Amino acid sequence: MDTTPDRLVDIACGYRAAKVLLSAIELDLFTVLAESPLDAEALTKSLDLHPRGALDFFDALVALKLLDRAGDGRYSNTTVTAGYLDRRSGDFLGGMFDQLNTREYAMWDTLGSALRTGKPRTGIDAAEHFTTLYRDPPRFKTFVSAMTAGSLPAAKLIAARFPWADYETLMDIGTSQGCLPVQVARAHSHISAGGFDLPELAETFDGYAREHGVAERVRFWPGDFFRDDLPCADVLAFGRVLHNWDLPTKQMLLRKAFHGLTKNGAVIVYDMLIDDDRCSGAAGLLSSLNMLVWTAAGFGYTGADCMGWMREAGFRKTRVESLVAGQSMVVGFK
Repeated sequence: MDTTPDRLVDIACGYRAAKVLLSAIELDLFTVLAESPLDAEALTKSLDLHPRGALDFFDALVALKLLDRAGDGRYSNTTVTAGYLDRRSGDFLGGMFDQLNTREYAMWDTLGSALRTGKPRTGIDAAEHFTTLYRDPPRFKTFVSAMTAGSLPAAKLIAARFPWADYETLMDIGTSQGCLPVQVARAHSHISAGGFDLPELAETFDGYAREHGVAERVRFWPGDFFRDDLPCADVLAFGRVLHNWDLPTKQMLLRKAFHGLTKNGAVIVYDMLIDDDRCSGAAGLLSSLNMLVWTAAGFGYTGADCMGWMREAGFRKTRVESLVAGQSMVVGFK
């Protein structure tokens, strides 16, 4: 057993490593290095940095295994940062990190207050939060990019692993920019897909579908899942949606999904799940605390919780499958 304070210090100072990564993305460092490796002087000039902290900054990224440094002193991206943090990459995840840097990092400064009061920093309920956010162009752009980046790795695995050959239609509920329907349509030419969300998302959804060459098979459906029935499809999906809401809303959405599905249809819920024993994985629990600082009543949940709600809604068979980046999917069959 380790009796040193090392791990305590690592956790307490974790914000430093996080901010180094987030600042590198903000500065487009990984995109610059995608052009060619650069030494410290050239990289400092390219990023318009002051020389005082630049060398420590670059070498901190090396120590964190986010950059490689060759014997001649030139820095280059690692395989992972080249694949996911170059803004020109089709797998760019930096939109999610931009949201963390510009909004969420400051939100977590109020965790102590939220734990004492149970109230989020926003001071508004989640439904009002989304409506307000979608009418603020700069925040809207950051938010939808973050939702796509956060969903992309999981969406690609769902497109690859789910038995889409057994189904013909998909409707993604709370779709934002349409990451999941676009990925499924790209991977399976027989699938017609749609995304259901507030009307303000229509333009960015349609543009994303056109950008990926699937606009003829991917359609936006405007609506409000609090007031409207869900569109009918063989498969209905909720990606990183249920965690925003209280238990009655979670249960209501799954009931609506059950009634919206065709005979023998399936529902997919993918999210950052809490492990069933609530002690072997921190990611899901930290994600739930994120809902505490963001929303009035949202919370994370276990796979067992979600399967129970699905059975209450009428689904006959359920299962949980791990995906990527801490996310898992819960599937219910009608």
